Amino acid sequence: MDELFMKKNLLPLIRMLANSLNSVLSWLEAKDGSTDIHTKFLDLAPTDKADNAGVYSEAILFATNNAKVSNIALTGPYGSGKSSIIQSFLKNYRRPALHISLATFVPETNSGEEKVSRQEIERSILQQMLYGADANKLPLSRFKRIQSPSFWSIFKSLYITLGILALFFVFSKRLDIISGKFFTPLAFSNGFNLGIGTFAIMFLWMALHHFYVASFGLSLKSVSLKDVEIRPAHDDQTSILNRHLDEILYFFQSTDYDLVIIEDLDRFNDSEIFVTLREINSLVNENAGINRTVRFLYALRDDMFVNTDRTKFFEFIIPVIPIINTSNSIDMVLKQGRRLALDERLDRQFLREVSRYLNDLRLINNIFNEYTIYAANLETDGDNLLDANKLLAILIYKNVYPRDFERLHRDEGNLAEILKHQHKLIRQGETRYRKEIEELEKIIEISERQTPLDLRELRQVYAMVLIEKLPAGVANVGIDRNTLISLTQLVSSDAFEQLIVAPRIYWHIPNNNSSWIDNPNLQSEVDSQKSYFQRKEEIENKQSDKKNRILKKNSRSQIKNPTTPSGKAK
Repeated sequence: MDELFMKKNLLPLIRMLANSLNSVLSWLEAKDGSTDIHTKFLDLAPTDKADNAGVYSEAILFATNNAKVSNIALTGPYGSGKSSIIQSFLKNYRRPALHISLATFVPETNSGEEKVSRQEIERSILQQMLYGADANKLPLSRFKRIQSPSFWSIFKSLYITLGILALFFVFSKRLDIISGKFFTPLAFSNGFNLGIGTFAIMFLWMALHHFYVASFGLSLKSVSLKDVEIRPAHDDQTSILNRHLDEILYFFQSTDYDLVIIEDLDRFNDSEIFVTLREINSLVNENAGINRTVRFLYALRDDMFVNTDRTKFFEFIIPVIPIINTSNSIDMVLKQGRRLALDERLDRQFLREVSRYLNDLRLINNIFNEYTIYAANLETDGDNLLDANKLLAILIYKNVYPRDFERLHRDEGNLAEILKHQHKLIRQGETRYRKEIEELEKIIEISERQTPLDLRELRQVYAMVLIEKLPAGVANVGIDRNTLISLTQLVSSDAFEQLIVAPRIYWHIPNNNSSWIDNPNLQSEVDSQKSYFQRKEEIENKQSDKKNRILKKNSRSQIKNPTTPSGKAK
C-alpha cells in the first residue's frame, strides 16, 4: 500500500523533472547547431534587421508620438519588406502593440473559387483582437474562451465548498435564526455560529455580485413565440465590427494597447473595410473610458487607394523602397549561390535570364532552401554529377508556378502538354532549320558563282578595271617606259601584280603618243573590303582545301577497297 502511494506521488514529479531536462537539452542542442544550420538554410520570417539606417523606425516613431496622427500607412509593393520594417520598429518600441495579420491567400480571378466576403475579413480581425488578449482582462466579454485552471483555482474551489457548507449549515439553523437563539449570546463562546453566519453572508453576497457583473456580458439574441420571433434591430447588420463595437471599446478600455498593426488587408481589394476601421479608430479615441490615443498602422500596397484618396484617409504615409526587383534580383541569386558554394557550377547567362522572374527575396531564399534538400537527396557520395542549372531551373518553376508543378506529377498542366509534343516540336524544328540551311547554302552558292574561280579570272577582273581607265587606242602599259606590257598579255604577265599596286601607270599608243595616269585606288574600286592579295590568298586556300578533300576521299575509297600488288582485290 505504501509502495503504491509512493509511486503515485513520485511518478508526476519524475515526469516533470524529465521534461525539464529534455527542454534544457533541446535548448543546448539548438544553440550548438545554430551556426551549422544557418550556413545551409534561411528562414522566411520577417527579420528585425531590415532598417539599418533607422529612417523607417524614425518615421513611425514620429507618427506614434504625434497627437494629430491616428491612422498611419506603410506603403510598398508586395515583397518590399514592410513586415520586416515593422518587426525592426517593434524591437525598440517599449509600449504594447497589437499585431493583426490577415495573411490568407486570395482566390485567383479565374480559379472558380468564391471571393472572401467582408464579414469573414471582419470576423478574422475581431477574433485576433479579442482572443489575442488575456481572458482574465476581459471578464465581461461575450466571447468566452476555454481557460486553463490557475494555481489559485484550488483555493477558489475550496472557498466555494466551504461557502456552500456554511450556507447549508445556516439554512439548517433557520428556526434558531428566526427566533434569535442563533446569535445569543454575543460572546466568544458563540463564536462558531457567529463566524459561520458571517462567512455565509459574505459568500452569498460575493456570489450574487459575481452573477450580477456576469450579467453585463449577456445580450438578448431573440424572443421566439409560436409564430413570432423578435430580434434586436442591429442583428441584421452586415458589418461584424459595427455589430460588436461595444466589445471593441471594452477591449481597449481593459487593455493597454496604443498601437494596432494591421497587415495584408490589401490582399482582398476592399477599400470599404478601411473606412470601417477608420470610424472605429475615431470612436475609440473619442471614448471617455480610454485615456490614451490609439493608432492604427496599416501595411498595404501603393495602389490600394486611387488618386489622392489615401492622403485624405491617412494622416501619415511612409513609402517603402523595395530592396529587390527584377533588375537586381540577379545579385541576390548570385549571393545565395556563393553561400552554397555553387558559384562555379551555375551558368551566369542562365541565372541572368531566370532572375527576371524573381522579385521576392523570400521566394529566392526558399528556392535555395529546396535546392539544398533536393541536392542532398539526389547526389550520392559527393560525386557532384547533378546538373546544378537544371535542378535550379525545375525548382524555380516549382516555386513560381506551384500549381502547374503539382499537376505535372499527374501528367497534366502546361509543361506536361509541352513535353507530350516534344517529338513533334523537334521534327518541326528540324524541318525549319533544314529549310534555313538550304536557303543559306543557295545564297553561298550564288555568291561563290559571283566570285572568281581561279587566279586568272581574278586578274581579268582587275585588268578590266585598269583598261577602263586608259584612253582609247592604248596598246601597252607599264610601271615605267622600259617595262611595257601588251594589253593582250596583261593577265598572264609576271609584272601584273606590280602594275595594279603602282601609284602611276605609263601607257603608250603606237605611232601616236604616251603619258602617265594616276592609279591610287584601283584595288578599292574593285573591292572596297579586300585587297587583290587577300582575294588571291582566299582562292589559293580554296583550291588547297578542295585538293585535300579529294585526297581524303580517295584515301577512304582505297581503305574500303584494298587491292593486292597485282591490282586484284583480295
